[in-house]
Amino acid sequence: MNTIILNSILSCLALFFDDEYGYLAMIFLDVLNKEQREAAETLTGPLLIVAGAGSGKTRALTTRIANLIAQGVARPWQILAVTFTNKAAKEMKTRVDKLLEKHFPGHDPKHTPTIGTFHSICARILRSHPELIGREKSFVIYDDMDSESLIKRVMKEKMIDDERTKPRAVLGAISNAKNRLKGPEQLRLTASRSFDKTVADLYIEYEKHLKQNNALDFDDLLLCTVRLFQEHPEVLDHYQEKWRFISVDEYQDTNHVQYVLTKLLASKYRNLCVIGDSDQSIYGFRGADIRNILDFEKDYPEAKLIKLEQNYRSTQTILDAADAIIEKNKQRKSKKMWTEQKGGDPIQIWHLSSEYEEAERIATEIGRLRREEEATLNDIVILYRTNAQSRVLEEALLKAGYPYKVIGGVRFYARKEVKDILSYLRIILNPNDTDSLLRIINVPTRKIGGTTIHKLQEFAVGRSLTLGEVMKHIEMVTELPENTRDRLSKFWAQVEGWKEQSQKLPVSELMERIIKDIGFKVFLEDGTEEGEMRYENILELVSVATKYDGLEPVESLSSFLEEVALVAETDKLMHEEDAITLMTLHSVKGLEYSYVFIAGCEENLFPHSRTLYNPEELEEERRLMYVGVTRAMERLYLVAAKQRQIFGEYQHNPISRFVHDIPESLTEREGMEKTKAYHYEPVVSEFDQRPKEEILERLTAEQKFKDGDRVRHASFGEGIVVERRGDLVTIAFKDKLWGIKKFAANIAPLEKIV
Repeated sequence: MNTIILNSILSCLALFFDDEYGYLAMIFLDVLNKEQREAAETLTGPLLIVAGAGSGKTRALTTRIANLIAQGVARPWQILAVTFTNKAAKEMKTRVDKLLEKHFPGHDPKHTPTIGTFHSICARILRSHPELIGREKSFVIYDDMDSESLIKRVMKEKMIDDERTKPRAVLGAISNAKNRLKGPEQLRLTASRSFDKTVADLYIEYEKHLKQNNALDFDDLLLCTVRLFQEHPEVLDHYQEKWRFISVDEYQDTNHVQYVLTKLLASKYRNLCVIGDSDQSIYGFRGADIRNILDFEKDYPEAKLIKLEQNYRSTQTILDAADAIIEKNKQRKSKKMWTEQKGGDPIQIWHLSSEYEEAERIATEIGRLRREEEATLNDIVILYRTNAQSRVLEEALLKAGYPYKVIGGVRFYARKEVKDILSYLRIILNPNDTDSLLRIINVPTRKIGGTTIHKLQEFAVGRSLTLGEVMKHIEMVTELPENTRDRLSKFWAQVEGWKEQSQKLPVSELMERIIKDIGFKVFLEDGTEEGEMRYENILELVSVATKYDGLEPVESLSSFLEEVALVAETDKLMHEEDAITLMTLHSVKGLEYSYVFIAGCEENLFPHSRTLYNPEELEEERRLMYVGVTRAMERLYLVAAKQRQIFGEYQHNPISRFVHDIPESLTEREGMEKTKAYHYEPVVSEFDQRPKEEILERLTAEQKFKDGDRVRHASFGEGIVVERRGDLVTIAFKDKLWGIKKFAANIAPLEKIV
């Protein structure tokens, strides 16, 4: 026995001296369940982890990363982990760092795995090779508002009416093309409608302006990285060697360009671990392709499949309800969720008279939860399918005196005053950023009006210059009066002075200098409470910037602007104040609450009317309900109204089919007969067999018409579809006497002109 003990001690010592990590490698695996541990111990080759809601996927993924290092299979700098939000990336990095610090005393904190979002990782890659994508290293990243401002300017130059052709629709089409790795010429070749041809032309000009401005939009970060890898194999090889072990979180949410990017990076060593859940794929409207996770084993036939089915969040009652809803879907990796929390409170299903009774009943129940169960408001979330539903809910909460926060309002970084200061910083970093310059050239007012700006732009376009280049030599613009040129010259001298200061000052001090020099406090504080709040937002922006004060000045500025461009709305979700949270079902993914109310569980609202005759979209609606249900930890409420006014009209819809999918034994129902089930027409096999006229009668505007379609109205004549929203269609008529009008698609006498 003593010999055995001695040999064990000697073996441990040998392991200790042979591998600084190995002797502790097994300790942190003991906290995992069987499937999590199997995932953490599968270190090489392709691996698919199907992780159900609340199954501890982040723990499994981060422990696996630590174990790669512990076993000596990979060095920290050879590991790349990618996710979708800054919040998720930060949490993953924190967990990995804690594991390494706790269990591996010899670990050098300077050498850690690369963990970030797709966009932040790509931005880092492109900063290292800007010349290969036709940019300078100081390129700026345009967010949605910047891109919209630019496309409006391009449309104005091309004399395209933005009332008839919506800038956001154009941007959406360009974004969709980029996410499918299509350039302007490819888009033109496949264009079948006049709108598509217009988009292709605008796409070309939009790209020219981006390059001229030394800017990339959000989609470019991924697109340009893929093209960089495809066109420069030596660069791809460098990153394949750098990151030999790759993990991708929420793989079901990847789109085509993210799929190609991941496949390129992993193609050499094939050490690719993806983790996700096909049942939580709810971002198809953003381009997410559920086939990426469903077909993973086709792409990697040697892949190992592990399912995480034990749930640590919800009661078994909630999980059984969720499984009953989602099992109707065909496009999924099957799994069966279970928990040690057996039983649980029955799911409350209320079918009430109207949206007002729905809101009042929810507010009343919240009061009961606070009194009888000592629930805090932070424990409660109210979910809905469309933002339009929030108004009545907000009114009921205000009436009851409950504080609340709506996720999905105006984002902090989208507020005007914040965007203004960020634009100042952008032109300091990159004087060729024309759109940022246009935004603040007269903010605060410098008596530079629209006529002056128009002449400056004409001068720049006529000589293929950026607006910044024109400002630098403003004396050349003789079309402008001398006093106007003097004002512009003084302003640009300020910009150049700030640029010099940016070489010496960290970004927070530079920002304070700008705010003082332009008198921004006086400009914002107009004596109203709103003015004070605007200035408080600027103070908050300065405090955010102080995080970068420890960097070199130029890096401080560029890093801060990069974070602002990449930050996501849900990253800023704060829980310090005690308030009820209201948000759409699309926004709640990744969160959890003790008490979950899902309002508006009715046909044509949830599932949405536009999905009823598209099998794939209907399955995504079902996944959206699954996501909402699995956010609940203790209690779930599904609420519907027999009558609801939405988008300006009253609707009388039956309770959602998703509610009927839940076994009665798991529920307590009010306002609906327990034995009554609504009959839903099949949407797959019989769809093509129905008479065409019947199908068209049931379609919404978004299904019946497309932007750019030519139509004929019985009274107003010919027109062009410029916008669709639910059952409403907006048409610009050829006869200017009628102008632009909105119609209910299923009622108006409209005929498509082929």
